[in-house]
Amino acid sequence: MSERASSTAIEGYVLQIKKIGNSTGLILPKELLARLKLAEGDKLHVVEQTERGLKLTPYDPKHARAMEIARRSFRKYADTYRALAK
Repeated sequence: MSERASSTAIEGYVLQIKKIGNSTGLILPKELLARLKLAEGDKLHVVEQTERGLKLTPYDPKHARAMEIARRSFRKYADTYRALAK
């Protein structure tokens, strides 16, 4: 592993806020995009952490919760959904 890659893995990334056209944004390094498997146009969700700041993640906690509720409904009413699908 290169010196830069190992220090980045330990220390993390520092992002700078920049003006982009009429907006303000963060520029993410290519290495970080590759690690997160993100590309231009993908969405990052901001999750507030108690006493720890913010977390940027491609994982949407609201969507995950909604999917869990849907899965429970599908298990509970499997026969009903099967009948409706006909």
